[in-house]
Amino acid sequence: MKLAFSTLGVPGTPLPEVAGLARAHGYDGVELRAHPEEPLHPATGPRERAATAALFAGEGVEILGVAGYVRVAGQEPDDAVFDGLNGLIRLAGDVGARYVRVFPGGGDRPVEEADADAARRLGAVAPLAADLGVHVLLETHDSHRRAQDTARVLGPVGHPNVGALWDVLHTWLGGESPAVSFPALAPHLGYVQLKDVASADDTAPLPLGTGSLPLGACVDVLGRAGWDGWLCWEYERRWHPEATDFVQLMGPGRAYLEGLLAAAAP
Repeated sequence: MKLAFSTLGVPGTPLPEVAGLARAHGYDGVELRAHPEEPLHPATGPRERAATAALFAGEGVEILGVAGYVRVAGQEPDDAVFDGLNGLIRLAGDVGARYVRVFPGGGDRPVEEADADAARRLGAVAPLAADLGVHVLLETHDSHRRAQDTARVLGPVGHPNVGALWDVLHTWLGGESPAVSFPALAPHLGYVQLKDVASADDTAPLPLGTGSLPLGACVDVLGRAGWDGWLCWEYERRWHPEATDFVQLMGPGRAYLEGLLAAAAP
């Protein structure tokens, strides 16, 4: 498996510094948060997009994905949702990212309506994603935090360029163990987001291995299944500025993940 980190841990950091941190600390890739307050987002121009692709390629660091905020199961008008999806897909294609992250965002809508809208919208943008070599991933999050919820949307889509992003925190908050989550997500799985927190009531980011999440069980399930994708550390310092500086944790965090991988090896 390959290791990446999300720029949520280093919010607003210039991209040359992000690429340098990845290379210096031995990460294979980076998930770029695609929000207007970040250096790269859907309104970024073509020159900057080309420069970003060249920058990371020159550092030997892969842009794993662009993490967007489109909510495909919500009540927003189709035009707004499709504008957001198409913008993220084109951005990912331009910078050479394999994946786009989207949220469900179904809120309190009836489950059947939210599922149907999410599946329809994801299916509609699948051809563009395929043309650009991009995969759109629905994260286990908010209204669809369990693997079974996400799989319920993705099954009807049935397209290889639409899949799932497994955020282990949210499936855990939904009451699923990794042994339950993985089989439901396996046919659709793009990559896995790992993090650690103290409890369901205190989700401020902690160094990997110091909290309550079943990270070892997750990696063990993946390893026993022969899954050979990406693990991405999402340290949410953007929402918790009081948390320990992520840069200080990058080296120990990578070593911790490598230890889990070694223990899970067949």
